[in-house]
Amino acid sequence: MAKLRTTVNKVKCISSEDCVESAPGVFRLDDEGKSEVYNPAGAPAAAILAAARGCPAKAIIVADEETGTQLFPPPKK
Repeated sequence: MAKLRTTVNKVKCISSEDCVESAPGVFRLDDEGKSEVYNPAGAPAAAILAAARGCPAKAIIVADEETGTQLFPPPKK
């Protein structure tokens, strides 16, 4: 799988910690209790995508780093 660029929309983040539970090697909560990516290569791509899909606020954006194609959430048409 391609190398991923993973970011968190802090405005949308509701601090559910689902991402931290799904991929603790990638996500943690910052000083404000919002999710952040601290190690983008800390889990397999499938686990990162699963964490993004499991976010109840849909605050995690995952893109293919090489092509820039957004993988999750799917781009709006």
